[in-house]
Amino acid sequence: MFFERPDAGETAVLVHVDFQDEQEREDPGEFLELVRSAGAEPATLLTGSRHRPDSRTFVGSGKVEELREAMAVHHAELVIFNHALSPSQERNLERELKCRVLDRTGLILDIFAQRARTHEGKLQVELAQLEYMSTRLVRGWTHLERQKGGIGLRGPGETQLETDRRLLRARIKAIHKRLDKVRSQRSQNRRARSRAEIPSVSLVGYTNAGKSTLFNALTESEVYAADQLFATLDPTLRRLEVVDVGPVVLADTVGFIRHLPHKLVEAFRATLQEAAEATLLVHVIDAADPDRDLNVTQVETVLDEIGALEVPTLKVMNKIDLLDSAPRIERDGEGLPEVVWLSAREGRGLELLGQALSERLAEDVIDVRLTLSPDQGRLRAGLHELGAVREEAFDDQGHVLLEVRLPRRDFLQLMARLGEHPDDYLPGELQERPVWEG
Repeated sequence: MFFERPDAGETAVLVHVDFQDEQEREDPGEFLELVRSAGAEPATLLTGSRHRPDSRTFVGSGKVEELREAMAVHHAELVIFNHALSPSQERNLERELKCRVLDRTGLILDIFAQRARTHEGKLQVELAQLEYMSTRLVRGWTHLERQKGGIGLRGPGETQLETDRRLLRARIKAIHKRLDKVRSQRSQNRRARSRAEIPSVSLVGYTNAGKSTLFNALTESEVYAADQLFATLDPTLRRLEVVDVGPVVLADTVGFIRHLPHKLVEAFRATLQEAAEATLLVHVIDAADPDRDLNVTQVETVLDEIGALEVPTLKVMNKIDLLDSAPRIERDGEGLPEVVWLSAREGRGLELLGQALSERLAEDVIDVRLTLSPDQGRLRAGLHELGAVREEAFDDQGHVLLEVRLPRRDFLQLMARLGEHPDDYLPGELQERPVWEG
């Protein structure tokens, strides 16, 4: 972490408590995955149930004694809770157990710190860590008193803790300014893509749902993908060609998780803005996960937080190889693709996803037959250049009979370039359809 605690063994005793409130419950299986992703070795998992957390130690005196015994048996020097602890609870537990105590938020921050690769990603993680640690600084400086008074020894009257908090606030302010600059640059890039009418597609989903594997399969990239939580932190953009649409910008984003710390959502807002301003969201879901419905709800909660819940969404049920299921497309009442079932790892169903993307993004496609006279060779050449000509034939008078299919925006741009009037070529019902704005 940004503020390093003393080095300790990585063997950890884990603590998971079940509460009656469903909203407060965490998944112990996911907790184990988080611990392994952070590089710790789980020695044992202590479980219990309570109506509400103990205000002093979260778990109560009996469980603290049980923890002390488990640490002695397993020679562990680290205790990790599958819950968010208050600074005072963490401090009291460390005093009682004489070891490092880490809560769920600190654990996730530690994983993020290990995985961040780009300058922007590191800034975002550091910001989240600083804001998390600002309330916990008191532990490191309780032994220091105010500077001595007396002639020649009078200081500013600031404790080391106050000095550190002041420096920390200054650092947080500096990072906010740099991230604002990143946010501004991303916004400019999005505006440029919007002016060029290039649609953007963002992959979103629960962590470890297979977003990066799908991203690599679609774009033939080599983005880091692994069967672990938060394998991707830094956003990656690639160009993707979609039939009837043309170039599309595909973005791979950070995965979400249940009870994702609010500070992390805030810190990664610049990255997540790619999702909020996308033309289409592709929500990747682990179809084989027994908790997939809960995971979908959690992703939608975070999307709502960043203002992306209203963006059109195509769901992708990934990992059908674990279900022994066949690739398929499910459609809504209007016939539009709603869910695509596929296996990104095995490459099964990718062509169905391409078809679904084409249908969702190219909702305004011109499919028409044109009759061109011999002196309209430039228009014919332009349509061929766009790859829009499906069939071509000639009649006895030398007219060219074309069957064309292309996005309306491409057709209108071609008309404008050649100084032609689109109304002269389109049937009445096609003239009345609005221009697709991407």
